[in-house]
Amino acid sequence: MSTSPATPLEEALARFEGARLAFVDGVWVNESVRDRDLKYYVFDWDDNVLCMPTRIHMERLSHGRWVPHVCSTATFSVIRNDTARYRYPQGRRELAFVEFQDACTPLGGGGFMDDLERALDAIARGRRRPPPSFGTFRKTLVEGRLFAIVTARGHASETLRQGVARFIERVLTPVERETMLINLRGYSYCFDGVRTFPSQTAVLQRYLALNRYHAITSPDFDRRLAEEAPGANTQEARKRFAINDFVEHIIRILEETGMDALRRPVSVGFSDDDPHNVVAVHDYIAHVLSRRFPALKFCVYDTSDGAGAHKVTIAGQLELPLE
Repeated sequence: MSTSPATPLEEALARFEGARLAFVDGVWVNESVRDRDLKYYVFDWDDNVLCMPTRIHMERLSHGRWVPHVCSTATFSVIRNDTARYRYPQGRRELAFVEFQDACTPLGGGGFMDDLERALDAIARGRRRPPPSFGTFRKTLVEGRLFAIVTARGHASETLRQGVARFIERVLTPVERETMLINLRGYSYCFDGVRTFPSQTAVLQRYLALNRYHAITSPDFDRRLAEEAPGANTQEARKRFAINDFVEHIIRILEETGMDALRRPVSVGFSDDDPHNVVAVHDYIAHVLSRRFPALKFCVYDTSDGAGAHKVTIAGQLELPLE
């Protein structure tokens, strides 16, 4: 006698073994999130979450002449400080990163979603291995944890948010999406007192709106820096500002819940594939953020080798050396 295959919801519920689940307003919620550790993440995007095919247009010195040189983001992270041999076209950064903007240009800029699809296709078809933080980002979404995207791109925040929504559609399995929704409802149920749940789409949109999307060379980010941190001109300084913004954001959310969250272990992880950014962020966390927020644990993940992540933990003081 054959039995019907389990639905994605039934499979998801089976994975919550030992968790406290409640059936509220016709849907399942995970009450066990109340006792979870408080982990949050900051992700660089390119070559860390996804290997996007977006190109950087540089010039290279060859036999005494400057010639066009198109490179990937991974290559740029290696050559960007080699100003003797590489430079921006006409000395203008915006010409080098034209493909990293939302505005349409003759060189084909503004194709973030197209590049996202191509990057996901390459993984789905086995042509490329997932980058080091791909799995962590996926797990973060399934667990419904808050995160920030901090990238040197120049897109609007909404563009990045749409990219994350598409990542959820394409990467998460139906069972993982059901698991994510059960977790998200659990957070609203336990910490916001929600007892009536809207559609799945509304639950997801609320979650996406709670996160941060910082493209640190975008016009919007430039305007914010001009008001709040006019001296933050370098890429590293801009990332530091964005990370600080996310930390303050999660602290506000924890305080607004009314729970005694800040007496529980809270950790913030940052991952980046650019060694220059890793060192700059590590120093900023060690000397500034860990002193401002001594109760928080910060973890810095260097994913520059493309294979894994070298982890450095900072909690009030440095525990592991950065090599």
